[in-house]
Amino acid sequence: MRGKMREIWDLRALRFAIAFPLLLAAAFAACALMLRNTLPEPVAIAWNADGGSSFAPFPAYVLGGGGILVVTGWLVFIQAVPLSRPVIMRRVMMGLGLMVSLFVTAVLAAGLVGQSGMADARMSHVDATVLALGSGAALPMGIVMMMAFKPDPRWTSEDDAALAVEVVHAKDPSLTEDSMLLWVHARSSVFVMIAVAALFPATLIAIALPWLGALLAVAAIVGACFLFVRVRADRGGLQVFLAGVLKVMTVSAADIAGAAAQDVRAADFGGWGLRHHGGATAMLVSSGPAVVVRQVDGRRLALSAGSVAAADSLAGLLNRVAARAQRGEEPPVL
Repeated sequence: MRGKMREIWDLRALRFAIAFPLLLAAAFAACALMLRNTLPEPVAIAWNADGGSSFAPFPAYVLGGGGILVVTGWLVFIQAVPLSRPVIMRRVMMGLGLMVSLFVTAVLAAGLVGQSGMADARMSHVDATVLALGSGAALPMGIVMMMAFKPDPRWTSEDDAALAVEVVHAKDPSLTEDSMLLWVHARSSVFVMIAVAALFPATLIAIALPWLGALLAVAAIVGACFLFVRVRADRGGLQVFLAGVLKVMTVSAADIAGAAAQDVRAADFGGWGLRHHGGATAMLVSSGPAVVVRQVDGRRLALSAGSVAAADSLAGLLNRVAARAQRGEEPPVL
């Protein structure tokens, strides 16, 4: 039975989810009893601008408030217990449960402290200092819990995929050397130019036409994003992603005749960005270090590499994987 529960629930989180609200309610009741002799009878349970508006006996306030605290805490904490939930959600719900429990306790405590020393609860108000301090403490404590809580591990399909990758790497240690991920972007001066030429005018235009200013700003941001390129190369070949997500180039290793690191001028390939010029396809974010790939069918590809060292590494990798493909070696399935 316990083994079955471990497959469904995080038992450590379940124990905490049950115990913490109960202990917090017990602590609240103990502190309330310390104030009992200074409180009016009955005590206020609701307030308006003039003071207490609804009343209940002291035991009802303590028991009812403790019950609300426990039930509220359980309802939120329990969301972090099922192992089927995403890890991020479980961490957030655990932190939120702590935050809500402490906030409810602060509200209950502020109601009692505000009545301490009063002969008539109708003249009382919620103690703002206790409420502010308690609420202020609840927020960071909840965030700390989100960061510190480590859910019980559970084997998932992602773990199966990760294990398969590790097995492939263990069988072929050189596979890591034949894999490269490269981010390339335009020079910082280009982004400064975009900000000056587009964002600053957009701010001025927004005073008269907010929608037009917003449209111009969005266009500038989108244009800047397209000056970022993600390059991925492995034994399967070469892939180039515009703005990091939009695939614009795909070349299999078998289609690569050779690759060379060169210092190129963007104007020779039609300019920045994705270009088809003079029988060549280019994805350049600036002039400078780049890799020029010759394909088996005679076409050429050019892509920015960011630095001379990166260009040399990428060109060497592409030549290695092309040689493997020409020998008939199939890329591993990851």
